[in-house]
Amino acid sequence: MIITKETVAGKICETLRHAMSPANLVDWAEEALRDAAIDEKDADLIAELLARLGLGDVKQFGLMWEDCFEFLRRLGYEVEIKAKRRAAA
Repeated sequence: MIITKETVAGKICETLRHAMSPANLVDWAEEALRDAAIDEKDADLIAELLARLGLGDVKQFGLMWEDCFEFLRRLGYEVEIKAKRRAAA
């Protein structure tokens, strides 16, 4: 599998939506950086972001929402947040 900007953005979005745990994002990023082919035209950016995501479980480098938003911006995405009130139980 070739890791593209879209692949990285998709994994970040999955994590923000709680479809993927932060720990799984870290594991995926570490594995992708080590074993996967990276799209050559964006290799520097993708490798940098994978390395940073892979450090998400290190206390000094923990991932924050702001980090994810900035990564998505650098990948060419605009982030919008939508909140809706849940129905009363």
